[in-house]
Amino acid sequence: MYRSPSYETYSGSPLFSDSLSARLPVAGSIPRGYNAFFEYENTLEGYAAAGSELKNPLEKSETNVLEGERLYNIYCTHCHGKTGMADGSVIKGGAYPPPPAYSDGKSSRGGDMKDLSEGKIYHTIVYGLNLMGAHASQISPEERWKIIMHVQNLQNPISEKKETK
Repeated sequence: MYRSPSYETYSGSPLFSDSLSARLPVAGSIPRGYNAFFEYENTLEGYAAAGSELKNPLEKSETNVLEGERLYNIYCTHCHGKTGMADGSVIKGGAYPPPPAYSDGKSSRGGDMKDLSEGKIYHTIVYGLNLMGAHASQISPEERWKIIMHVQNLQNPISEKKETK
């Protein structure tokens, strides 16, 4: 590996029986930037389709919800705030307008934030929306679903308190 040979484009190679220096990718390779696990486009139609079709594949267990809260505190609280009321540290500084609050805000794509489906939230985490950047490269699909479990608790905090009593 210290001295790897390099070849000119389309030149032959004595290392392979077909003498090609340019090799095909291994079967099953995934091209950079391609997401085979999320087929919804970054459009209003893709957002609507994800909202009606995507369902959380993970069990809503205490472990998953707590992990979702932990991840939310890492990736989301700086803007959305610990309770989802759009009062994160970045917003308190006044440099950015607040995102809508989960429990009583209005979505910029229509409807109440408390009524956003898990598919729409997932789509927003993947692609971002308005000032929120895409988080697909930072948060794995499994972690996104766990965060969504916590966000759903923030969307309707009254029913969450009733369930725990």
